[in-house]
Amino acid sequence: MALRSVNPLTLASILTYGYRFPLLQSPFSLPFSRKQPAVKMAATEAERRRDSSETKIIDSHLHIWASPEEAADKYPYFPGQEPTLAGNLDFLIQCMEDASVDGALIVQPINHKFDHSLVTSALKKYPNKFVGCCLANPAEDGSGIKQLEDLVLKDGYQAVRFNPYLWPSGQKMTNEVGKAMFSKAGDLGVPVGFMCMKGLNLHISEIEELCTEFPSTMVLLDHLAFCKPPMNDEEKLAFSELLKLSRFSQVYVKFSALFRVSRMPFPYQDLTPQIAEVVSSFGANRIMWGSDFPYVVPECGYKGAKEAVSLVASQVPLSPTELEWIMGRTVTQLFKGQWLP
Repeated sequence: MALRSVNPLTLASILTYGYRFPLLQSPFSLPFSRKQPAVKMAATEAERRRDSSETKIIDSHLHIWASPEEAADKYPYFPGQEPTLAGNLDFLIQCMEDASVDGALIVQPINHKFDHSLVTSALKKYPNKFVGCCLANPAEDGSGIKQLEDLVLKDGYQAVRFNPYLWPSGQKMTNEVGKAMFSKAGDLGVPVGFMCMKGLNLHISEIEELCTEFPSTMVLLDHLAFCKPPMNDEEKLAFSELLKLSRFSQVYVKFSALFRVSRMPFPYQDLTPQIAEVVSSFGANRIMWGSDFPYVVPECGYKGAKEAVSLVASQVPLSPTELEWIMGRTVTQLFKGQWLP
């Protein structure tokens, strides 16, 4: 099968960012083709400019944790999960301002595990800037179901993360507790984010089973479901399974933590074929950008995390409207009533 090469950077992109880089030529790159854009362009240029001016840049995936001083005083780290990077709220606010990012979804970090007090304080301090994603507690006694309900109804969290590696040994996310929490999330109207850090192939059957049994529960796949540009048949299968999940209308994909899934340094150009296929399968209105702050800071900087998406998108190429969906409109539509103009 002939491979289709991606378009080079446009002159505008080169002038904007001040450098060019060679196109990826890999025998392992998946061929891709662009279908009709999933989101129609605005009827007129004036309408497109109006829509663009109202679209906020929203980071769909980042974390915060206490500074050492805050941890000693009020927000202790979970034992053994002391961070090695700065990730305090003030640092995040400064990074977001420097990068012109308007808002974010804060995902509860493992550094504080099931103690949500720090993130809760940030949500209360900046209610128009942040939305919270809590961490599901899959304890065998089912206590995590009530914890989820309280975090949503009392503390205002609007999403929940399923970390499969927190489930009891030998248990799957489709066990009784997992299904109860997934169903409860649907009842509460909060999406469930899946972190498949050890590979989508390990968890695809669980995700499919949950989506099939509970179609009203929205799903977020963190970091392209950890699908790297495929180098072997197993990785090709994993990416194929990701694309097949588009048949579930409740599933959204985070084009986030590009440094984790790319095999190349910034600006992660080897992800161009993947984002092209994901947009073709899901539509740009089911894809959202995320930085994975603060882990991204030593990789390419917070501002670089945002710029990389535009640089990769320019090679597909994605339309301006598609890019607007990915950079903020998708997550804004999913969490209605947040980040209003």
